[in-house]
Amino acid sequence: MSSQAPVISCKNAWKLFGADPEAHLKTIKPEMSFEDIRAQGYIAGVRDVSIDVLKGEMLVIMGLSGSGKSTLVRCFSRLHDITGGTIEVDGQDIMSLSEKELIDLRRNKMGMVFQSFGLLPHRTVLDNIAFPLEMRGQDRHTRRERALEVIKLVGLEGREDYFPRELSGGQQQRVGIARSLAIEPDIWFLDEPFSALDPLIRREMQDEFLRLQQMLNKTIVFITHDFDEALRLADRIAIMKDGAVEQCDTPDQIVLKPATEYVRKFTEDIDKARVITAGVLAISGKKGTGEPVDAKSNVKQLANLLVHDKRKTIPVALDGEIIGAMERADGLTVLLEAD
Repeated sequence: MSSQAPVISCKNAWKLFGADPEAHLKTIKPEMSFEDIRAQGYIAGVRDVSIDVLKGEMLVIMGLSGSGKSTLVRCFSRLHDITGGTIEVDGQDIMSLSEKELIDLRRNKMGMVFQSFGLLPHRTVLDNIAFPLEMRGQDRHTRRERALEVIKLVGLEGREDYFPRELSGGQQQRVGIARSLAIEPDIWFLDEPFSALDPLIRREMQDEFLRLQQMLNKTIVFITHDFDEALRLADRIAIMKDGAVEQCDTPDQIVLKPATEYVRKFTEDIDKARVITAGVLAISGKKGTGEPVDAKSNVKQLANLLVHDKRKTIPVALDGEIIGAMERADGLTVLLEAD
């Protein structure tokens, strides 16, 4: 993550569905709920959302069906026009863009992957992946070379001439990911891309996705309804309800300090020992003794050490540098709570 200006900056964004939504938005009072707005004949798909997405960050958006998460992401790319507020991409208000400018933005800076793979059944893997480059007007040789590069990247070498029907679900999803990567997007939108896969393939795709992100360092907005998936992938998690963001924070803070009762209930069954890391428990300036533990290791991974190590205070290191120390008792408390 970066301290630079956000890649996507969303301020007080609204998306109302209904007749003449712009006029109706002016009548909405701050205290009105989702149900109050619906009683007036409107659906608030996005309700006064302010959120930034930083360069190189993976922001995971969560919520139950109908919470507004897919609508919000479609607003980020202006597949939906917002009713009020502003959304900027690299400092440019996307609502001010002409149709041509918007198409250029999507083609050159944004990649999108959806749950339905959307592959062209009559085209091979290679031709499916090269398709967005064809739409750009690139010559056949250039788009073939780029398609072969991303085929190798996602582990589909040897299947260039297969048709979608000849691939497994996981392989089809890799084609969808490769197709979106072919244009070398700065921003990557993924809307529940793994939810149609069986658990084993889904886990493999998450691993592959993390590997790709480590290599490519994209700015990613990832939608899921699976909290375990969010915990594996996210730098930050935004939890939505009725079109509004209830809380946006790091996974550990979401679990440790839920901002609302809804978030608390949403996270109450999560194993905290898998979320809370040594870095979270580390006290800056505090000194420990002996070998440090990795700040990125979670309490579950440190369970054996915490149970058998006799040190009261254990140093914590991040990328080889001591950042403080954690109390062994604090780690044991989290571990016992998880059980």
